[in-house]
Amino acid sequence: MNINAGIAARYMKVRDMRIKNIFDKDTLNKKLRTGWGVSFLVDNRVLFDTGENGEWLLENMRSLGVDINKIEAVVISHDHWDHWGGLWDLLQQRKGMPVYMCPHFGPEFKDKALALGADLVEIEKLTQIIQNVFSTGEIPGAYKGKYMAEQALVLKTKNGLTIITGCAHPGILKMVEKARTKFPDESIYLVLGGFHLMESDKRAIEIVAENFKKMNIIKTGPTHCSGDVAKEIFKRSYGDNFIPIKAGQDIEV
Repeated sequence: MNINAGIAARYMKVRDMRIKNIFDKDTLNKKLRTGWGVSFLVDNRVLFDTGENGEWLLENMRSLGVDINKIEAVVISHDHWDHWGGLWDLLQQRKGMPVYMCPHFGPEFKDKALALGADLVEIEKLTQIIQNVFSTGEIPGAYKGKYMAEQALVLKTKNGLTIITGCAHPGILKMVEKARTKFPDESIYLVLGGFHLMESDKRAIEIVAENFKKMNIIKTGPTHCSGDVAKEIFKRSYGDNFIPIKAGQDIEV
């Protein structure tokens, strides 16, 4: 292969991707079910989290024209009901589905997933799910004084990195920094998902937004457990680069 052909081949490997918001508490389409938790589908191939309810998840997938037979893997951010609640109905439709989880998920989750035929994959470190889609691996966090393992999804595209978080119990800044250290030569294009700032005071949220700016994060889309105050602060800080996250939307990254 000549040099120019090699450059072209390498460039083609990193491309635009699309994120479809399957489930959230707000929606663009009144026909879609809404509730607690999130679910994002990356390029119709990797599902990140499954929301709180399987019937609602599958109903939204049908409404949005999602072919569940094309989904190659499910990544569950952390061991909370509103992030794996929809998984059980999905597994009944898709036996043998690879489900990527953190090693410190509880035995109840593991036992139920295995009983429903999941191909469980425990992720401790940075792991590629499909081409240019990665898990950060387990990041230590805490919830109500107890250890809470969590992973984020990282997409590598022509625009830079997109980082998707479920709840960010380890701290959204810690999770973003973890992803950035794994790809030190990449800029961060977008961070979206749950930032877990609902119970934080205004100044603490402003500091997070200020640090996003210092990290040169181009766009942001807080949702779920981020809270309304955080949405307003990030919207004020990011202006046109703030993305309101709602079920039914397609985001090109």
